[in-house]
Amino acid sequence: MKTNRLISLDVFRGMTIVGMILVNNPGSWSYVYPPLRHAAWNGWTPTDLIFPFFLFIMGVAMALSLQKRKQRGDTFALLYKKIIYRTVMIFLLGMLLHLWWRFDFTTVRLPGVLQRIAICYFFTAVIVLHLKPVTQYIVAGVLLIGYWLLLTKVPVPGYGAGVLEPVGNLCWFVDSHLFAGHTWSGAPAPGFDPEGLLSTIPAVVSTMLGVFTGNWLRNERDHFEKVAGMFVAGSVAIVLGLMWHPFFPINKNLWTGSYVIFTAGMALQFLAFCYWLIDIHGFQSWGYFFRVFGSNAIVAYVSLGLVGKTLYLISWQTGGGETVTLKSFLFEHLFHSWAGDYLASLLFPITMIIIWYIGLWWMYRRKIFIRI
Repeated sequence: MKTNRLISLDVFRGMTIVGMILVNNPGSWSYVYPPLRHAAWNGWTPTDLIFPFFLFIMGVAMALSLQKRKQRGDTFALLYKKIIYRTVMIFLLGMLLHLWWRFDFTTVRLPGVLQRIAICYFFTAVIVLHLKPVTQYIVAGVLLIGYWLLLTKVPVPGYGAGVLEPVGNLCWFVDSHLFAGHTWSGAPAPGFDPEGLLSTIPAVVSTMLGVFTGNWLRNERDHFEKVAGMFVAGSVAIVLGLMWHPFFPINKNLWTGSYVIFTAGMALQFLAFCYWLIDIHGFQSWGYFFRVFGSNAIVAYVSLGLVGKTLYLISWQTGGGETVTLKSFLFEHLFHSWAGDYLASLLFPITMIIIWYIGLWWMYRRKIFIRI
């Protein structure tokens, strides 16, 4: 692969962003189709694939971009300047989403999606810059096995070792003490955070597995050998994840090792399909919609996050004393009044996707790409 730009990667990234919008912005959380909800605890739904897919894609892109920078002669100082800048900016954008618009630091959630992305990006970049590929594989294995041992062998005060339920697991214990009062209010258990500290360790591996895939794609092998390798590796990873599941359940909240391997296998299958269809056979038109989103992913995610939160924050009192948010008002009058419960709830984010597509398409046509 002579270029560090894969059209299939932009399409795949765009699919994950559209998926994020779809699952994060229902018209009403009371009416969400089951595939668009996260698994309550163990197991998975299509929604549980989105975040690890994004980390995997980030790893693939990182392998291609860092190699390009090395080839053009960037020093370690320049590379670290870029890495630190990007890490800080992504982390701050995550905090902005949590603080918007009241900026109440007393109860603000500290962990988060963008915060985890920033941390995974930083540590994966450091590992890639300083370690040889074989050592990187060893580090990935050590991190997964070490995390498994932490959660199954380290005793939690009052609960003992090996508890993998919402309350009593080691991640819950660390988060509830380290981030007391600053965790996600909608978490499966008070004090727990699905993007907490310990569970970020295996999330780094999700990113590293993307790096390994990126290295595979930029080698000199034949295109069909590359896609075949991804399909085979993806199938093996899915089987291994399922085999580990009875002992260390597939669990997005805990980001278990089985979840890491299983979702990486699924990501490999998706990317292999896109690569085969788009980069090998040239069928690009079907992915144009997603490529528009994927080319300005950070703009799409942050702007929609800010708007989505604003729709909740703008509210007023009705004559009967009921509080109505702008979002509930729009949902009721534009969709729910005629489309019914679940369909109306789905049409709300679909409408947001269409509106945002128009703006992102305008940026894409004028080659305006905002990247950090």
